[in-house]
Amino acid sequence: MATDFLTSYDYYSSRRDMEVISNIVESLKKILEEDKLQPQPLFLKTSENLILNIARKVVQEKKKTFLIGITGESASGKTVFVDNTIKACVKEKKEGIYTVIRCDDYYKDTSKELKEAGSYEALFKTGFSFDTPDVIDLELMKKHLMKLKSGVEITSPKYDFVTCVSDPNGDVKKPAKVVLTEGLYVLNEGVRDIIDVKVYVFTPLEVIKERWYKRAALRGKTGTAADLQFQDVNRTAQKYIRPAYQISDAVINGMVSQEYIQEITDKIFNTLKNIVEY
Repeated sequence: MATDFLTSYDYYSSRRDMEVISNIVESLKKILEEDKLQPQPLFLKTSENLILNIARKVVQEKKKTFLIGITGESASGKTVFVDNTIKACVKEKKEGIYTVIRCDDYYKDTSKELKEAGSYEALFKTGFSFDTPDVIDLELMKKHLMKLKSGVEITSPKYDFVTCVSDPNGDVKKPAKVVLTEGLYVLNEGVRDIIDVKVYVFTPLEVIKERWYKRAALRGKTGTAADLQFQDVNRTAQKYIRPAYQISDAVINGMVSQEYIQEITDKIFNTLKNIVEY
């Protein structure tokens, strides 16, 4: 029984908390068990204490911001997962429910390097990489995430993937009950310590490659320039991104349909909403 398991923890403030947490654990376990029976389940792996930790935070830290970090390789489906989770969880748009911070917005301005090289192909031939952590201002992103967790409004930068220009005056992000942050390096050392739930989106390499080339064309990268960058994407993913698979609380299937993502996240959100007074 979940209640027996929970009694081993000494941080419950009341018997009522323990009962509510137990109900959440049992309900979420049922959702995950049903998901496992699907030909393409959404959850490929979950950590042993994931459900318990979510339940505890929802019940005992409900006034605090809940920070969820979603990572995965380029074109794995991170943005699709986040966007469809939002559609499922927020039927009526209300302020204070969620805020999204995207790692892509924190790319450093590299317009000077592109201009000096003359083209993307020439830039990549110099050894320049868009796919290492040092080209993203992770320090600023972490600072912004910590401010949001503290209830402070921030203005995120905005990056143009065609011109490589970073505009410091991007979008205003307001504090919210849930902050979703997604991108290549949100679970890297130095950032992951402030993340409450760490999610990795897994997609087979052949699918990633097909998706990536389609998106690269929209960003002005084709032919040799695209080939050179994809080689770098694959190499850097092995070093910087794939290790996050092992330290994630949940591994998500990047091959499932958008409709199924919405269905499962809707079940999870409604379960939490029905059991706990939001």
